[in-house]
Amino acid sequence: MNFKNEKLEEFNNYIKFRKVAIIGLGVSNLPLLDAMYEKKAKVTVFDEKSIEEIPKQIMDKVTAYQFEFSLGKNCLDKLKGFDLIFRSPSCLPTRMELLQEENRGAIVTTEIEMLMKMCPCKIIGVTGSDGKTTTTSLIHAILQKAGYHTFLGGNIGNPLFTKLPEMKPEDIVVLELSSFQLMGMEVSPPIAVITNITPNHLNIHKSYEEYIEAKKNIFRYQKEEDILILNYDNEITKNCDKEAKGKVIFFSRKQKLENGFIVDGKIIKECEDKIRKHIFNGENAILRGEHNLENIATAIAATKTLVSIEDAILAIQEFKPVEHRIELVKEINQVKWYNDSSSSSPTRTLSGLNAFDEKIILIAGGYDKNLDYEPLAKPIVEKVSALLLIGQTSGKIFDVVKQELENQNKNLDIYMCETLEETINLARKLAKPNDVVLFSPASASFDMFKNFAERGNQFKKLIDEIEG
Repeated sequence: MNFKNEKLEEFNNYIKFRKVAIIGLGVSNLPLLDAMYEKKAKVTVFDEKSIEEIPKQIMDKVTAYQFEFSLGKNCLDKLKGFDLIFRSPSCLPTRMELLQEENRGAIVTTEIEMLMKMCPCKIIGVTGSDGKTTTTSLIHAILQKAGYHTFLGGNIGNPLFTKLPEMKPEDIVVLELSSFQLMGMEVSPPIAVITNITPNHLNIHKSYEEYIEAKKNIFRYQKEEDILILNYDNEITKNCDKEAKGKVIFFSRKQKLENGFIVDGKIIKECEDKIRKHIFNGENAILRGEHNLENIATAIAATKTLVSIEDAILAIQEFKPVEHRIELVKEINQVKWYNDSSSSSPTRTLSGLNAFDEKIILIAGGYDKNLDYEPLAKPIVEKVSALLLIGQTSGKIFDVVKQELENQNKNLDIYMCETLEETINLARKLAKPNDVVLFSPASASFDMFKNFAERGNQFKKLIDEIEG
């Protein structure tokens, strides 16, 4: 019997000839152009970029579909009288124009929220300040090894809204979910993961509290039979247990849990009723660092009810680092060069530093998200042999490291650079055999690059051009 997604059919009938706004012509919303055209919706596109800044092929599609459009800084002034509004993740639901339309009766949602509401199969959702991409990718790899037909999306991979017609009840959707995607969301996945919560994106969220509350939406609408996996070592996620409706599974690297998953040295153990069972030896993983052992433990916990431990272990042993996450680019004259461009906060760079026992030449700095760099100072002083700084945050990082050096009465060579190429040329001169050069910015990329991927690709290109 052919499966019929009744929720999707109901939506398709509803949307025909309705007034639909699509805010933002970024990756997450582009598939909506085709979908809404096919469903005969009356679409207006909004974007704060000017027509010259939007790629021609996108505007050609908007024109070919005869969609109306409002562009430029004040584009949302024309956001009036819509039935359904798809906002991009970066357009927060607290925007006055959105609130006004919602109060008037419009449905304000996102591509990812509508996907979750109409998805006919199980969803595993992962959020957190650090580690969510690797954990999401691990979960996906484990499920595929076990033979499931899966869809990977959210803040990773491709937007999945247009894949809804292909989804069957026996499939599994795995989503990485950012605070921007979760904010305002009124649906939670049956299996939810929070890797940790630390200050991030404070240049966009009005407060740390708003950021935390957005993250909690991943479990806020769960049912009693659902599962929530939490980091016991993080005070905020640990206390989410008190608000959870479903079953909570903890993981920890610092506590000997009576129930849950623990990382004991390099051994991952499952604890049930005070009985500890060895699950996996981290020595057999390609991934480096204690934080990745946490990610592995989390992925095992998230797939425990779906996959045999044997399949999970096989997938973990084969799993390679996600691009731009402590990614070995090249070894040149016995010096290893690592691209960790996705580390856009101090806590992520701290994990990168802790992944190595070798001497580290650290390249850091970038766009300022109003984060505190003081927690990074002591680890840099203890683990880094030379610090090369670029970008807006270079001064902030320099100040906290300088203060820590004075506190410890130590010295460290610190260099202020103008470009990424300059840091690489300098690192080549400073590096000795068996050293590691780690590009881990602890900052966002937007002062010099479009995103962390472009930044990481530029780093890799420059390294690949070096002749050993």
